[in-house]
Amino acid sequence: MLRLFNTLNRETEDFRPVRNDVITIFTCGPSIYQRAHIGNFRTFLCEDILVRYLEYRGHSVKRGMNFTDIEDKAIKEAEARKMTVPELTAGNIRDFMEEMRRLRIKIPDFLPRASETVDEAVAIIKRLLDRGIAYWHRGNVYFNPLKYSDFGQLYGLDMTRWPAKRKRYHKDTYPGMRWNLGDFILWHGDRDGHTICWDSPLGKGRPAWNIQDPGMISKHFDETLSVYCGGFDNLFRHHDYTRAILESIRPYTMAKYWVHCHHLRVNGHKMSKSKGNITYTDTLMQRGYDVGDIRFFLIYGHYRKALNFSEKNMQLASEKLRKLKKTVVMLENRTALRATPYGETAEDLRKAFADGMDNDLDVRSAFDGIYGVLVKTKPGTLAPGEASAALRTLKKIDEVLQVIF
Repeated sequence: MLRLFNTLNRETEDFRPVRNDVITIFTCGPSIYQRAHIGNFRTFLCEDILVRYLEYRGHSVKRGMNFTDIEDKAIKEAEARKMTVPELTAGNIRDFMEEMRRLRIKIPDFLPRASETVDEAVAIIKRLLDRGIAYWHRGNVYFNPLKYSDFGQLYGLDMTRWPAKRKRYHKDTYPGMRWNLGDFILWHGDRDGHTICWDSPLGKGRPAWNIQDPGMISKHFDETLSVYCGGFDNLFRHHDYTRAILESIRPYTMAKYWVHCHHLRVNGHKMSKSKGNITYTDTLMQRGYDVGDIRFFLIYGHYRKALNFSEKNMQLASEKLRKLKKTVVMLENRTALRATPYGETAEDLRKAFADGMDNDLDVRSAFDGIYGVLVKTKPGTLAPGEASAALRTLKKIDEVLQVIF
């Protein structure tokens, strides 16, 4: 049985989806005020592995992923580049989708945009206002976290630190890995003629960042999700907010399992513009790495541990992948079209792969396991039927990994 680490309970648990007929997953998508870098794609690849492995195990999966195309950062970036926000975000969405396909990431079933779900966000805000969980202040709407009893549970926030005096935070988000201990904004009322705003039952304005995901989720999933995914940084000032909002207006929990992927670092440092170390997929391709190398490097390492990118580590991962591919060529040379597939090697490969993947999606262990099986069995000496069966199994496994063939 697949076991996943559930951030909500801080335990590795047997994975039992909410529904048997379909597994519902929502993944926190990109803030598209700028181009996604390989650190962002590490998270999206982790989620891709989860989806593909569930399908490998025979499950049907329905997945949504949001595009955050309205936020303070996008407005500021568009002004700096003398563009409209739609022009900026449309170009970044187009580039993101192209890179998703390049990295062989399955395209989600639903790709809602915040700009297209303003009505859903407004409807949620109105319900929160009616229940006294949200309130107006100087033309904006704020959420009072103290009205939701489980606030901060995902992160593990110490609520005894909450200030006695009310504080309000007016921006969509704030820099750094720290908490804003106070009420967070849901609706930016238009008071000075902002170009990005909508006429709504709340008046003229725009939805804040933390109300956007609940609006996009509710458009496609009116149920408890089996899994909610995102990057580790979303545990600060975001996913606890999303959960508090949705569970304040719904009679059921938002998600059963919460899965978070840790950061990618560059030579031991955080990837950032200020450090000048942001790396993109095409940067690596210009250095001679192919798509398989990039995908493999980003998935080869446990998703809950920080991954360090360096030229040396990239080369080591690329060489490891090449070694496996050489053994696959040996298998291909031993196969015969009319040979009946049989033998223990295929079963050993399936077991090695499952042993790693069922242990909280440990791709490194799974990959090393199948490579170990191949080395041990000496593929160049296998009977044609056994080689054929092993090759067929590897192709099935690679429907998840997407790096071998």
